[in-house]
Amino acid sequence: MAYSERIKNFSKIRDYMREFYLYGFKSRGEYTQKSARSYDDERRRMESILDGYMHFRQTPEGRNVFLSIDSRAVPHNPLFQAWKAKSFTDGDITLHFLIFDILYKPDVRRTLSEITEEVDRKLETFAEPRVFDESTVRKKLKEYVSEGILVTEKRGKTLLYRRSDDMWVPGADALDFFSEAAPCGVIGSFLLDKEEAHEDVFAFKHHYITSALDSEILCTLFLAIREKQEVTMETVQRGKGNVHELCVVPLQIMISVQSGRQYLMAGDKRVHRIRSFRMDNILSAVPGGVCPDYDVWRTEFENMRQHIWGVSTHSFSGERMEHVDFKVQFAADEEHILKRLEREKRCGRVERLDRHTARFSADVYDASEMIPWIRTFLCRITEIHISSPELQAHFLEDMREMYAMYGVEGGEGA
Repeated sequence: MAYSERIKNFSKIRDYMREFYLYGFKSRGEYTQKSARSYDDERRRMESILDGYMHFRQTPEGRNVFLSIDSRAVPHNPLFQAWKAKSFTDGDITLHFLIFDILYKPDVRRTLSEITEEVDRKLETFAEPRVFDESTVRKKLKEYVSEGILVTEKRGKTLLYRRSDDMWVPGADALDFFSEAAPCGVIGSFLLDKEEAHEDVFAFKHHYITSALDSEILCTLFLAIREKQEVTMETVQRGKGNVHELCVVPLQIMISVQSGRQYLMAGDKRVHRIRSFRMDNILSAVPGGVCPDYDVWRTEFENMRQHIWGVSTHSFSGERMEHVDFKVQFAADEEHILKRLEREKRCGRVERLDRHTARFSADVYDASEMIPWIRTFLCRITEIHISSPELQAHFLEDMREMYAMYGVEGGEGA
């Protein structure tokens, strides 16, 4: 098979792009899961799609290839280009332009036979005209109707096709922001391609570009949530490579404000628990029928949300919750500390005890997720209680080590 720069199987290049960008620095011989030819083909495709971002480094082990993208200096996610390099056949592209030349505006309506005849007439001028039978044209029209590009109307017993009405599209600035900050931002990137060149007004301190690789699966899950459908997923254990197939009820997509990593919250029908799944560990998602007890799963999840601090990669239903509370002190001119507690409390509660003291408390499924955030108040914490003895002991030991490191007295009493 001849090499092509176009992408036929996105799931394959998705894995390679993630490897090159997140892990990188691997030589050709270290990619043992695929053949050497497959490695070369995917590398060449990425070089074509991501020109200017591919770099090479020669090491004793061989030539390493990696993606280098400074997300602070790049206003638009370059990984979106992969979605715009999908393969197509000569027949696909020919029929695409002919159909929209015939249905050139929304008020033009044609039957299947009329469209087929006009396609043939337009191709007659070529020396070796391509011929499309009516069944091929029908399949293409059906595909565009399912995508919402075309709509059908009935005139008596006759089915008519026409272009969808032109939609209002937000301004370029709104699309700039949506494409880089929202889930499935690749949709905004496609719309931006239709806009005139303009000056970018946004810069992102934290620009999580790798989520672009999960856009197709994410879109499938959003649609399943809207339609209350079950989904059959394939997931992989990173490092081990084990692939599992399971049937889940998608409930919500949650995004980490710290890492930008995306998670699916879903009911696992096999174990009857609500679990979280990292989006980059989901290999495929195929929607099924409507879940008859979807509302039961939804109610259970809404009750759980009140006690979820972060998104751990484990199940939640039926687990014992843990209690955390601590006191912080702040000076008279440090009201911003109290405001920060209020702003970042999530599912917790903040109580002001006096002019200079406040108490934070929360009941959560996994108190360990709170520890990094609690540590940011270390110099102000005067008292802390964690219902998990192991976690409490570990936290206090960390404090003693910090006291010892900085030579601060009082470490023994922490």
